[in-house]
Amino acid sequence: MTRIFLAGSTGVVGHRLVPLLLEAGHHVTGMTRSAASATRLHALGAEPVIADALDRERVAAAVAMARPDVVMHQLTDLSAGTSATNALLRTEGTRNLVDAAQAAGVRRIVAQSIAWAYAPGTEPADEQTALDTHAPEPRRTTIRGIEALESAVREAPEWVVLRYGLLYGAGTWYAPDGLRAEQARAGQLTADADISSFVHADDAATAAVKALEWPSGAVNVCDDDPAPGREWVPAFCAAVGADPPPTATGERAAWARGASNRHAREELGWVPRHPTWRSGFVS
Repeated sequence: MTRIFLAGSTGVVGHRLVPLLLEAGHHVTGMTRSAASATRLHALGAEPVIADALDRERVAAAVAMARPDVVMHQLTDLSAGTSATNALLRTEGTRNLVDAAQAAGVRRIVAQSIAWAYAPGTEPADEQTALDTHAPEPRRTTIRGIEALESAVREAPEWVVLRYGLLYGAGTWYAPDGLRAEQARAGQLTADADISSFVHADDAATAAVKALEWPSGAVNVCDDDPAPGREWVPAFCAAVGADPPPTATGERAAWARGASNRHAREELGWVPRHPTWRSGFVS
């Protein structure tokens, strides 16, 4: 049995992870900010702890009390729909969590990152591709947050950074009741040339479980089908009951290249249950 401290235990990936980890026989301490969520975690069989990731002292105390073998970081802040709030959590929240883990003698950290932070290129990016450190604003805010998160996590003796594609499925922005679906029904999504890589949230959770055993490094966790908006946006609109979207002319943004999952599939043995958004959007 591995003792796991799960930060972000009630988020899109976190709430899927808790039952998977418990089923695998692990002890899970789930960090949440609300008493109601703590009650739900307890009902599942996890040990809840209430703490805000930005409260450095409280995070340190929570991790020390849990005595985990692994700290798992699935924190996001998407409620405001802005990159600035998420970047703050990735910078300060990650710093607090990593420092708490180090103080508690934790050897392994598994953390959520993103697969669209890579520098410009012509092919889907692999894990050896540099991050887009020269991006202008507003993209630069996101990249700075990712740089800070990944740099902090690499301080652990053992670490895995899960670079997720765009998450879809229940509870995400791409769910029928999510933000992107609302934008689609309002005619605000444009089918353009930018290439995106997706991953179903269920597949993201199974990758996080497998990452408990993976060697240190970054891993692209995305499906097999990077695609331009001219393909996926109309399919998404149809799946959520929106009218066909407007189509943009012009070339893609140089950084919007998608990501390759070859390392995860061929070298680490992770196979997504939803290999493409083409069927996943409607499943």
